[in-house]
Amino acid sequence: MSYNWNWGVFLQPSASGDDTYLGWLFTGLKWTISLSLSAWVIALIVGSIIGVLRTVPNRWLSGFATGYVELFRNIPLLVQLFIWYFVLPELLPPDLGNAFKQSNPLWQQFFSAMLCLGLFTSARVAEQVRSGINALPKGQRAAGLAMGFTLPQVYRHVLMPMAYRIIMPPLTSEFLNIFKNSAVATT
Repeated sequence: MSYNWNWGVFLQPSASGDDTYLGWLFTGLKWTISLSLSAWVIALIVGSIIGVLRTVPNRWLSGFATGYVELFRNIPLLVQLFIWYFVLPELLPPDLGNAFKQSNPLWQQFFSAMLCLGLFTSARVAEQVRSGINALPKGQRAAGLAMGFTLPQVYRHVLMPMAYRIIMPPLTSEFLNIFKNSAVATT
């Protein structure tokens, strides 16, 4: 099995003639990293908020957060990508929808994929945040409230720092999953 690899093909002009094949690979890498990192920022912020709302004593807020998680986790990612790209511009006000549809197609795809991946992953992050908070002893919340903290302060200063230590490994896994799921955005 002696293969003769032609590594020079990466430096040849591409089919379009404007770049080399290696340049195409680096451009794709740049788009993948920027899409995944921007979607991760959305996922971490929204997922943390929704995860906290799933554990608050208010039934309406907890119910809203549960509905959010169920909606985004039970619709496949490919279907959500099609909804964000094709359906959402039609549901927006006409001026905003037309502005989106008339913008650069590459940016249309990027922003719809970024929002979709961010919100899809935020539902998974929310479940991990909820699990991290529920893994803490019940006395932690009671101790924070007994010290005179309000409920948001208890979450900010007592529960969330400890919960994030617990959920760091699964969050790392979700960070890698968002890179893998960005490949679905090519459709």
